[in-house]
Amino acid sequence: MGAGPPTFKVGGTSPFGNACVSRREIISSFKKEDKAKIIEKYKVGDIIKDAEVKGYSTFGCFFNVNGELDVLVHLQEISYSRVNHPDEVFNIGEKHDLKVISVDKEKLQVGCSVKQLSPDPFEHIENYDLNKVYKVKVVKIMDFGAFCELEPGLTSLLHSSELSWSKKNASAKKMFKINDTINCVITEIDKEKRRVAISHKLTLENPFEVFDKKFPVGSIVEGEVVNKNEYSLFLKVENLEVDAFLHCNDLTYSNNGEQELNKYKKGDKIKVKVLEIKVSDQKIRVGLRQTQADPFDWFKDKKIKQTITVKIISTDSKGLIVRPEGCEMDFPIKKSNIAINAADTRTSRFTGGERIDCAIADLDINKRKVTLSIKLLEEIEKKEALEKYGAEGSGKNLPFSSLSEDLKKKDKK
Repeated sequence: MGAGPPTFKVGGTSPFGNACVSRREIISSFKKEDKAKIIEKYKVGDIIKDAEVKGYSTFGCFFNVNGELDVLVHLQEISYSRVNHPDEVFNIGEKHDLKVISVDKEKLQVGCSVKQLSPDPFEHIENYDLNKVYKVKVVKIMDFGAFCELEPGLTSLLHSSELSWSKKNASAKKMFKINDTINCVITEIDKEKRRVAISHKLTLENPFEVFDKKFPVGSIVEGEVVNKNEYSLFLKVENLEVDAFLHCNDLTYSNNGEQELNKYKKGDKIKVKVLEIKVSDQKIRVGLRQTQADPFDWFKDKKIKQTITVKIISTDSKGLIVRPEGCEMDFPIKKSNIAINAADTRTSRFTGGERIDCAIADLDINKRKVTLSIKLLEEIEKKEALEKYGAEGSGKNLPFSSLSEDLKKKDKK
């Protein structure tokens, strides 16, 4: 059974010979009388010293005064700066001075203010300059940053994104403690919205600018692998608090960048070339393969329709993987580029390891793209054979079964 006020039987007061009375009403009436006497102690304008933060509400903060009275500081009376919730400013158990701004003897309520203990800082906000360093006091630490006080009544949120240049998930809890005095730069002042934006990282040297000056694009630097994911490495260069991004495609000129990535682990040191620096985006990109000779340069003196000899490295249902003689790169020959006749495009014809001729179907040195085709070579040699009335081609080449029929057609013409 739920606890309730004690009841006592009193005979002769009802047809049933009993009555219910409540001790709670007696106690409550005494509390009201006591609270009324306490309320009479306060008047508008009084200063209450060391009131303790007792609890929060969406509309304000409750303080306990001398263990005898709870008073409310409305959200709008907490600070001259914009406050969304009391927990942005106060911690449970803290003690603050309050100013009495209302006394309601009928409701037995006392309203107080924290901000009215000091002048409105936005009346002289012009005294603050943008992009200037100021000392601020850390008054509240949250998961998303810290609330800092420029002066009594003027509080600003130092967001976690403004704590560090290099740490994307910087923690104010790890960097500061309450009542710390730190340097911040004012980045925005909005008098109408009563808002001041600040940054701590702007008071620190930007490591991306330091990197840019010390290692401009094109520089060769040594970096240590400090992190790794499924497609890239992150390198630390010297003692700079920045990570350089190395994509697996920039590890090697071959087509197996992801396999190459597996060779590296944390702590490995490698020399890389600086490919891109974006200070505003806090991004540095480096490459390993760019420090090596590009095997694609083998194609610099080649041209489209030129015949080259390749070695078959492997085969699958999609086509062939071949390597040109004298080149250190592998290239695909699609199934559709294996032969003129559809019946001859089956990859099972090849076992791997044999040398064959093919033609360069497409070539773009700047984009490092090349298309190789056995079919194109057949078409070229077939055309030559028709013009020469059946002259034999290179013994290295695959035969074209339709040549005799095409020769007959040519003779009829």
